[in-house]
Amino acid sequence: MAAAPLALHIRQDDLQDARIEAFMHEHLRDMHATSPPESVHALDMVRLRQPDIRFWTAWTADAQAAAPGQLAGTAALKHLDTDHAELKSMRTAAALRGQGVARALLEHLLGQAVDLGYTRISLETGTQAFFAPAHQLYLRYGFADCAPFGDYRPDPHSRYMTRTL
Repeated sequence: MAAAPLALHIRQDDLQDARIEAFMHEHLRDMHATSPPESVHALDMVRLRQPDIRFWTAWTADAQAAAPGQLAGTAALKHLDTDHAELKSMRTAAALRGQGVARALLEHLLGQAVDLGYTRISLETGTQAFFAPAHQLYLRYGFADCAPFGDYRPDPHSRYMTRTL
């Protein structure tokens, strides 16, 4: 029997919670441990707080408390132009991987992108085995491989994907 889906609360976030900063530092450490430095395109906290970025967090639901429980995942949209956004900072807490956090965040951000008027969303991810679950998720949601976009250049350690909305 499959486990019940994880109950999540997804919110647009102002990045003021210290737990988010620690989570994103862990994300950067993983990216640097997985990819060569010139191929790490993850954003640091300063860059995540820029006006062209909208950032969301997913928290486990805690029925006994008024506040959300554990930080389960993050995702962001970076404005590229009036029709095009980039998916950034997709991360699931290691202890919660495989429980639908990334799927829930991706579905939420695709809806937000439509609401914001975007007609295309693209992303850059790594090519290493570490990123295989992300590749599978993006393919399931209609993303297809594409050429580098925005400021990206061809890189054997990067995979570029896009989809229309």
